[in-house]
Amino acid sequence: MNKLFDRVVLSDQTVAARAVERRGAPERRRTSLRSFLQGGVTPRRRSGRRAGEHHLPIDWHEPYLLFLSLMILLLSVADAFLTLTLIMRGATEANPFLAVILRDYPELFALVKMGFTGGGVLVLVAVARTRLFRVMRVGVVLQGIFVAYVALIAYEWWLLRAFL
Repeated sequence: MNKLFDRVVLSDQTVAARAVERRGAPERRRTSLRSFLQGGVTPRRRSGRRAGEHHLPIDWHEPYLLFLSLMILLLSVADAFLTLTLIMRGATEANPFLAVILRDYPELFALVKMGFTGGGVLVLVAVARTRLFRVMRVGVVLQGIFVAYVALIAYEWWLLRAFL
């Protein structure tokens, strides 16, 4: 009976010894600007390591996301140009935040407009594989933004022709 008790105590001590952290050196994997840029140029992880990790962010993205993000940014430039053209012809900015920027700091209007669009696109591309509300991938949201920008440009073009 004592041998069984000694074995149980010994196994508890073994478990406790294994639970103690044995790494004494500082963490060798550090995130730096160089590692971020190198990961963008030469990505290594194209999918999750395990079967259930296909929704996690990775450092390689599908080529269609580059096309989508560039098209959204170009449409944002066209939107800023058409907005300024329409404002010079008597229209008003529909976005209340950008209307304040346009009224108080007109030289920053295009920069702020495209900066917010670019920042949002960067975040959405970074998390494009994750699921939004467990329903759809965020990449689908980017496709929706692209379609919305195309519709906005078409509407602004129609307004511009109506003002002529």
